[in-house]
This record gives sequence, structure tokens and C-alpha cells, in this order.
Amino acid sequence: MRIVSLQSGSNGNCVYVEARGVRLLFDAGISGKQAEQRLAACGADIRRVDALLISHDHADHVRCAGIYQRKFGLPICVTRETLRAAAAAYDLGEIADVRSFRRGTTLRFDGVSVETVPTAHDGTDGAAFVVDDGRRRLGILTDLGHVFAGLDEMVRSLDAVLIESNYDPDMLEAGPYPAFLKRRIRGPGGHISNLESAELLLAADGRRMKWAALAHLSEQNNDPDLALRTHRRIGGRRFPLHVASRCRATRLPEL
Repeated sequence: MRIVSLQSGSNGNCVYVEARGVRLLFDAGISGKQAEQRLAACGADIRRVDALLISHDHADHVRCAGIYQRKFGLPICVTRETLRAAAAAYDLGEIADVRSFRRGTTLRFDGVSVETVPTAHDGTDGAAFVVDDGRRRLGILTDLGHVFAGLDEMVRSLDAVLIESNYDPDMLEAGPYPAFLKRRIRGPGGHISNLESAELLLAADGRRMKWAALAHLSEQNNDPDLALRTHRRIGGRRFPLHVASRCRATRLPEL
């Protein structure tokens, strides 16, 4: 299984996963040009992607979905509620190939399955994803809202994970955001912190988990080195840790 985070953060999200000949993109928060060029630099052709899966309706995950469909011919897998909310908020343009799914169901692409996991994030009908090629399981767990029931069991089943590690509580408290936004971020529909992410990863099977990539880090309320230190302080060095960049592609170890 080949994994590339093309970008991760509030400025745009997109993840490429290739397994058993199936090529998938998760989210479309960066421009079509950026996605095409960054994939090409990794030796992949965006026009050969089998499907684009959308996690929820926030701009940093969905704003370029229409472009991906029209320019590259990608079918879009999205819940009806997410698409309705996104189309009302942004000018997605005409989308000709939509394949609706319901959260909690499993999507199948030849020999690869994608489990869609309902999240508590304050987007409309949001989902996280677990990609299973029959040999390895990859979690794409961002925009979770909070650490909800069942997440620890899911993490225990994974061989690798891109996991939200959005903010440091002290940086958020001392930072420039207005009070209402701080409440939203640390509230039940916001994001999980470095501490919460690290504690969640304690559930991982240290013999099975090959690596974790910290994702969706805040530019204002976090720092990559601080996020890594927090995770290592809490979880030790049971498996390698990586950070998914906010501004460029991050190639992650193959599974």
C-alpha cells in the first residue's frame, strides 16, 4: 500500500492511497493543478485515480471536488447530506459523476475496501476512513470532533494511521483566536489536541502498527516539533512518527 499526503491542514487536505492496483484520493481541499503536479512528482497520474472520497463539507476538504471531477474525470463518493451542504456553501460547479454512500457502510473497489466511520466533527455528515487491502489496514482519522466511543478499538486494528493532532492546549489558550473559536476547536465538534491524539495512540498494537503520521496540525496553535515531543512523551517510541506537511506532499512509508 502506497500513501502520500498531498497536503494536510486548514489550508487544504488531500491524501493519495494506492493498493492492489486501486488508486484513491481522499478529499479535495487543494487545487486540481496542485494535486496533479504533486502526484506526478511521486510518479502517479491523477487521471488514473479510480475515485475521490469526500470526508465532509468544510472548504479545506471539498472546495475543489467539482474541478477534480470535470478536469480529471474522477467519480466522487460523498454522502448526500455532505454534498448538499457543500454545494450550498461553495461554487462547486456541475458534477456529473456522484456515487453516494451512507456513513457506516463499506465501499468496495475491486480488492480494496474502505470503511466509512461517522465522526463527531461539526461538518455535515462527516466520515473518517479505514482502507483495507486484505493485508494491511490504513486509518485516515482527521476532523474527529472528539475521541468518541470505538476509536480506540479501531486504532488497535490498524497497521498505520494518519491521525489528527491539531493543537497544543497551551498554545491555543494563549493564541490570537477569539474566544468563540477557541471554544469551538476544543469543543465536542472541533478537533483533537496533541495530548488526545497521543493518548488515543496508546491503544495501538505496538507489534502491528508500522507508523503514525500526525495530520491537520494548526498553523497558529501547534508546532510539528512540539506535536512529536508530546506524542513521544506519552507514547514512547513503540513505532515511528511522521508529520504530514501543511504546504507540500509528504511521502509516507509503504505498507
